[in-house]
This record gives sequence, structure tokens and C-alpha cells, in this order.
Amino acid sequence: MLDIKQIIANPDEVKRRLSLRKPELAAQIDEVLGVYDSYKKVLACVEELRAKRNSLSKQIGVIKKEKGDEAAKEAMAQVGQLKEEMAQKEADLDPLKKHIDDLLLSIPNLPNEHIPVGKSDADNPEYLPCTLPLPKFDFKPLDHQAVGEKLGILDFAAAATLSGSRFALYKGDGARLERAIISFMLDMHARKGYTEILPPVIVNEEILFGTGQLPKFREDMYELTGEPKQFLISTAEIPLTNLNRGRTIAEAELPIKLTAWTPCFRKESGTYGKDTRGLIRNHQFNKVELVMISKPENSYQMLEIMVSDAQEVLKELGLPYHVVELCSGDIGFSSAKTYDIEVWMPSENRFREISSCSNCLDFQARRMGLRYKNAQGKLEYVHTLNGSGLAVGRTFAAILENFQQADGSVIIPPALRPYFGKDKIEAKK
Repeated sequence: MLDIKQIIANPDEVKRRLSLRKPELAAQIDEVLGVYDSYKKVLACVEELRAKRNSLSKQIGVIKKEKGDEAAKEAMAQVGQLKEEMAQKEADLDPLKKHIDDLLLSIPNLPNEHIPVGKSDADNPEYLPCTLPLPKFDFKPLDHQAVGEKLGILDFAAAATLSGSRFALYKGDGARLERAIISFMLDMHARKGYTEILPPVIVNEEILFGTGQLPKFREDMYELTGEPKQFLISTAEIPLTNLNRGRTIAEAELPIKLTAWTPCFRKESGTYGKDTRGLIRNHQFNKVELVMISKPENSYQMLEIMVSDAQEVLKELGLPYHVVELCSGDIGFSSAKTYDIEVWMPSENRFREISSCSNCLDFQARRMGLRYKNAQGKLEYVHTLNGSGLAVGRTFAAILENFQQADGSVIIPPALRPYFGKDKIEAKK
């Protein structure tokens, strides 16, 4: 969440930067300031009553000595009355404080000063161009769903029977390829110093507040019935970043680098009719996630490293891609700066997102109480970063599309062959 001290000290600047996301967000800062003003008035009243009570308490001995027991009893009664009034006013502070916190939980992070200004993904400039050659075909390339179904390795009809639309079922070499991609990615990231984690995919409600999925994106989450309130994760960022919640980390521990493979679950609310075919936007999908916890002065450098680590997967696989920088109107709720890596999809003749790498600064750390002690012994909030390293289903789809052959077979990238066990997927005869 945003720092209330920053809002109070420079409200116009906070509103200006939030307006780069959406102009209407400035009104939320005015609402916070209005409630804070009420809180401040009640707090001033409490402090005034406390000062009167303390002053009178100190005088009771003198009053008793100079004016007698009756005057002292009267003064003590006044102290009791002041204490009661103070307790009533203090009780008014808690709901006001909670109101402020609730408002702050619904306000997104401030965008970095230097990111491009824009309204949507149409305004995202290219950050790094594609350097790998695009595939050339002497036939009309099929989309990955058609390729997979012809090879008998994808069965969307069976998935729909089992679970409904926007689910996938991998069969035979399809399941084997998905598993090979996951292992390949995890091994790559482990070699780069990420600690591999296999976290639960069900988390408690407060965990989602920590990374910013709640309260704003509740409709996109799969909530379980019963108590306590629990949810299926939409990304491994959620358990990985929260692993250290409430901790004070020693400076020597930073940076912390974590990676995990998990299934992810998203309702995809608001995307009706969009990307309904294939593996691009399913309700359940596999993803390998990267998370970093960094000192504030290093976090933008760490973001560049994370983007490089995610890119390396595509380079090793020989999949064409480029990198775009997200504009102010397209960055995620918790992010201050984001790069998207987009892979080439021949059937669509365009690049599609396969990884999103973000620096959230101290926004998530404030929500989960995650700090470190710096060299001067002062407590500071850490910065948190997250990115896909990569979305597994989309990598699977890109392999089918980019390496499909005229006879319907698919060439397996050399880097994957030790994991997959052969160099080609062919239709069974």
C-alpha cells in the first residue's frame, strides 16, 4: 500500500502520478485525506484530554494538602471523568484508522516517474527488439490447438466434458512436453541462483491482501467454501512473496531469489469471448514464477536481471520474442514498473505476452510488514519483484506453432531434448 506519510506530505504529487494510471484515482486520495482529517481532529481531542488528565493528576497531592480531602476527591472525580471521555474518543479512532487502511488497500501503486504515459497496451513501446529470426513456412501454419489436436497431444473436448470451457487436457507426448518444459525452466533458474520452492496452491485470505490481489480482484479468484476463507492461487508470486511476511530480514540475506512451478487458477472475469481457443487464456494453467526481495537501492537493477533471466529461457529454446515496456495505464495494481516479454505466434502473425516482470517497490512489503535492517541499523521496507519465468502453457503453444513441420510433426528444441527424450513429436500411425 502507499505510505500515508507520503500522501499527507505531498498529496498533489501523489494525485498527479496516480492520474497517469487513471484520472479518477485522484479522487481516492481526496477521500483518504478527508478521513485522515477526521482522524487527526479526534486524535487532537484525545491528546488534549490526556494532557488535562495528567496535569490534574499531578496536582491532587497539592490540592489535598492545601484545600483538604473534599477538594482532592473532587479533583479525582474530574480525573475519572476526563479518563472516561478520553476512552470514548479513543474508541472513535479505531474505526477511522480502519477506514483509512481499507481505502489505502484499494489504491494502486504509484507508477515510476519515467515509464511511458498511455492508456492501454496499444501505448506500450518496444523496449528490446526481436533478434531471433522469425520462422518461415512453405505452408500455411496452423494454430497450436490445431497442431496439438492433429498430433493427439491436446484434447480440449475432453477437458470441456470434465471441467467446462477454458480448460486443457494434455495427452501422451503433450503431458510429457509440458513436464519437460517445467523441469527445463526450473533447472535454468536454479543455476542462476534462485531457490526452488514447491508451495501450497491454497492460501488464506490475508495472504492475498499482502500481494494486492485482495480486495480489488476478488472476482478473479477461486474462493473455497468454509472457514477460514481460503483461495486457489492465481500465481506463485502470492505464496513466494508472502513466505517472509512479518519478518525483519538481515541485510546480508538480500537479495532473496525464489522460483516455483505451480498450477495457477483464474476466473478471467471480464474477458468473455477473448482468447477462448487453445492455451492462451485458460482457467487453470502451469507457470514457473520468479520472485526477488531486494534492498530499495538495488531493485531496478534486479528488475533488469529478472527480465534477462526470463528472456534466457526463450533464447535457449530458440523462440523469437521481443520486450515491451508497459505504459502507465497498463501496469498492474501493485507494480511501479513492468516489462512484458512477448513470444512470436505464427498463426496470429504477432507477438503474445509470455512473461510479465514487475518492480513493486515497497508497496507489497508495507502490506505484509516485510522489512530489513540497513547498515545504519535503521528498519526499512524491502522492495519486492515478480515475473513469469515463463508461462508454461504459452511456451508449449509457441513451440508447437514455431516448430511445426509440413507433415504435421513438431521439432523439439535441442535444449529440451534431454528432458523430453526425443527430437520430434509425430502423429501416431
